[in-house]
Parts: sequence; C-alpha cells; structure tokens
Amino acid sequence: MFGWFRPTCPVDPRAKNWIETRLAWLADEFGLDVFTRRSIILPLQEYFPDNYDGSEAAAKSLLDRVCRYMDADMDRVELQFFTNNNELWLINDRGQVLPQNAGLYDEQSHKTTIHLETSQLDDPMTLVGTMAHELAHLRLLGERRIPDEIFDNELLTDLTVVFHGLGIFLANVPRAWESDFTYWPSSKVPKPEYMTQPMFGYALAHAAWLRNEAKPTWAKHLHLDARASFKQGLRYLMETGDSKFKPRNII
Repeated sequence: MFGWFRPTCPVDPRAKNWIETRLAWLADEFGLDVFTRRSIILPLQEYFPDNYDGSEAAAKSLLDRVCRYMDADMDRVELQFFTNNNELWLINDRGQVLPQNAGLYDEQSHKTTIHLETSQLDDPMTLVGTMAHELAHLRLLGERRIPDEIFDNELLTDLTVVFHGLGIFLANVPRAWESDFTYWPSSKVPKPEYMTQPMFGYALAHAAWLRNEAKPTWAKHLHLDARASFKQGLRYLMETGDSKFKPRNII
C-alpha cells in the first residue's frame, strides 16, 4: 500500500539501460534463439562429460567443448599457458587491488591464441568462465563486430558469455570490478570494467523472464550474491515488465 514491497531493479539506471540495450544488440548479431531457447550451461557432468585431471591436455579438451557452446571456430583457436610468478600485488590510487590476468586474447592473421594462467587448472569451472570470456573476444573482436576502442569492450564480452548460456560461470567468479573503472558515457557515474554480480543477476533474470520461468532450477547453481540479484531482477521483470529488451515474438 505504501510501496514498501514494490519490486526494484538490482542495478543502477545506467547499468540497467546498458544491459537491456546490449542484449537487444546481441540478439541482432547472434540471433534471439541463442539467448531464449538454448540450454543454460551448468557445472554438471551432462554438460562437461569429459574426464578432467587438471592437465593441459584436459584443458584443451575442455576448451573444445566451450568453443561449441560459444559457437566459436575450434580450428581457429590455439591454447597456450603461462604462469604468473609475480607475488607483488599492485593497488590503484583508491587502495583497490589491481586484478591479475587469468587469460589473454591474442588475435593474429588466421589464428587466435588464448593464453590461460596455469593456476586455474585446478579449478575447471573457473577455467570455463575464463575460456568463455576469451572466446567472446573472438566472437566480437575477431569477427569484427566491434572496434577495439569501444567503451564497453570488457563489459560486452562478459554479456556475450551470458547471451550464449555460460553466464553462471562468470557470475560465480569473484573479480575486481572497480580496479580500472572509467565512467558511463556523458556522465560522472563510475562504470565497472567487468560486469558485477548484480549485473550478471539482472542479465540472467532476462533469460528466465523471456522463457517464462518464474523459478528456474538452474538458478540454484548461482552463488548467493549473484542469486540474490537474480531473484530480485526476475521479480522486477515479472511484475513490471520494465525492460527495453522485449523481442516482438516473445511479447
């Protein structure tokens, strides 16, 4: 009666507008069915049936599977490994720790090399998220869908992973979102370099909303913070329908 229980969006207005606008852009680029009809990829054996022993060979097999989920050309991708032996943790002028590189995307004339930090080999689900992010660079930069200097390069790369069904793996990986932040265009509002857990939650909420899934079973695989944002975002969309991303054949 007083609006105490009115649903609210889990992200600020600029992030909300960006997520909705970019989801529409991704639907135009890759096809709406990729987002609304494909399975959400989960950290379960049915999605990753290959034996994984933490070796570089096993990681290469895992990459082939992630390539299929990301619709990336496996023949174009080469995998290399590096070890970060730097024990020095750098901070910015706000006292925030600068993130260490978990993966690097290296585009060459007819080949794309993905470099992965070896410490991830012991955690295959974190490895999946890093692989998916680097392959999203291939789908965007390598296929000339966006220019290198675009303001939301890393944000859009994360959202491309969500769009292809692997968003849970990134949402569950802690990241230093604010370490290199800039600002949203034409504002002094800080823009994170990578998607935050509330942003992942709201983007994933669109996947459930557009599938008319009020309580999707796959949401239980989200860690608590991301799951809370997901539930808040899904309730907001279910009760208000307030999103710019409303494909005609879904409405």
